[in-house]
Amino acid sequence: MSAPLHRGLRHVALRVTNLARSRTFYEQLLGMKVMWEPDPDNVYFSSGSDNFALHQIPPSELAAYQPLKGQLLDHVGVILESPEVVDRMYREVEPRIQQLGGQVVKPPKQHRDGSYSFYFSDPDGNVIQALYEPTVSKLEFTRKG
Repeated sequence: MSAPLHRGLRHVALRVTNLARSRTFYEQLLGMKVMWEPDPDNVYFSSGSDNFALHQIPPSELAAYQPLKGQLLDHVGVILESPEVVDRMYREVEPRIQQLGGQVVKPPKQHRDGSYSFYFSDPDGNVIQALYEPTVSKLEFTRKG
């Protein structure tokens, strides 16, 4: 197989039940920066090498999303540079996660493949893994332009 034409999976878009609450969660907990807000129902963030979008579920569809019965998406992840940074992030965000509407799902843990992570959820129950992965965490990303 030839080399992939893409440059990595660096865009994620989530539908949310309360855009203002979710926006606050991602801005305050993960330090995501707003890149574009085309209208009151959509906001696009970046941490420098990615693109992350939140889309408000229209009021006419909200009933189908409450209460949540589960999701097909297992989790999304943020890459951290070392196990020590995973622990530091856990110590810093753990007291604030519930205040912002989320919860800790799993505390920091060493995995069989040498990675190290913890899991937490956002206000809509989407699970986020804060992950040190020995290969990916060493990669350097640069901005062009």
